[in-house]
Amino acid sequence: MAGRRIVLVGPAHPLRGGGMSTFNERLAVAFQEAGDKVEIVSFSLQYPSFLFPGKSQFTDEPAPQGITIKSLINSINPISWIRAGNYIRHQKPDLVIFRYWLPFMGPALGTIARIVKRNRYSRILAITDNVVPHEKRPGDVPFTKYFLSACHGFLTMSRAVQQDLQRFEPNKPNLYLPHPLYDNFGPAESKAEACAALGLDPNVRYLLFFGFIRAYKGLDLLLEAMAMPALQAVPDLKLLIAGEFYEDAKPYYELIEKHGLQDRLVLRTDFIPNAEVRHYFCAADLVVQPYKHATQSGVTQVAYHFDKPMVVTNVGGLAELVPAGEVGYVVEPDPQAVASAISDFYTSAKAETFVRNIARYKARFSWSRFVEAVYELAAKV
Repeated sequence: MAGRRIVLVGPAHPLRGGGMSTFNERLAVAFQEAGDKVEIVSFSLQYPSFLFPGKSQFTDEPAPQGITIKSLINSINPISWIRAGNYIRHQKPDLVIFRYWLPFMGPALGTIARIVKRNRYSRILAITDNVVPHEKRPGDVPFTKYFLSACHGFLTMSRAVQQDLQRFEPNKPNLYLPHPLYDNFGPAESKAEACAALGLDPNVRYLLFFGFIRAYKGLDLLLEAMAMPALQAVPDLKLLIAGEFYEDAKPYYELIEKHGLQDRLVLRTDFIPNAEVRHYFCAADLVVQPYKHATQSGVTQVAYHFDKPMVVTNVGGLAELVPAGEVGYVVEPDPQAVASAISDFYTSAKAETFVRNIARYKARFSWSRFVEAVYELAAKV
């Protein structure tokens, strides 16, 4: 099935993309390694400034080597949709793979897909991160329907999204395959090396909350957990928060002040460039994802790459990837439950067992398997 012409449509350099840029670029490499010719069609403008909650949509990091990226799509300019659609249509790629994560993108991506289909050759697939969005807005359902109806088949990275998809497109082929391992942030390093790079004390026990800070990710639950007696009793414990606020930071700082947590936190609330990601994971003992609701999370797959045990909440697809008691903990999205799991990690000496299990378990999350799944899905449409 190799040797195809493939176009990926979604965020890529110089967009930050909230992990999606990294994913799309890594997927392009995986297809190239399989012998395919790949190009990414990305956005010249992903979000209008009034809809973007962060400081910047762009990164200063160098472009990935060996990947062709064309920034053609302006999410609010229909003329660019037509141009991008015609550009792809005339190439007649074997596969066009859209990344769909937000209904706001439905009109642009749905229009492009419809134009591409006019060549009566290309098969249109979508990797659907979300079908039902985390934060609901007017227009979500019609925008999502418009995009999904233009596709031939779908690949989901969580069972929860697969179930959501069935409500919209019950008769089209779809496959579930877990998010592949993020293996492109460099090799692991010792805790001492990571702490030196970040200017941290290597003798401290660090929990890591990583990624853009949004309400559904439950940082407030984790701050409440840090105030619980179970964690107050753990000596030399600090929470390392690494990620940019994508909403008002004031409620979080109010929680910090309310519980007197200032000395038990390390706040690195700017965007974390790819080159620094490994320092944060390698400095941590335990990665905590206290999400209130979720689909899947790339943070899990970064933690696996660096052999880090996890605490995740039993929402969406998180528990599918973190076998409870084997590589970490699965708990309810409740501060007391989160605190109890973290306390158990430090008092029951499970770290070594978890790390051994992670090394064995993560082998199933290969990019080559993901590519094979795309080929499998393409053969059905």
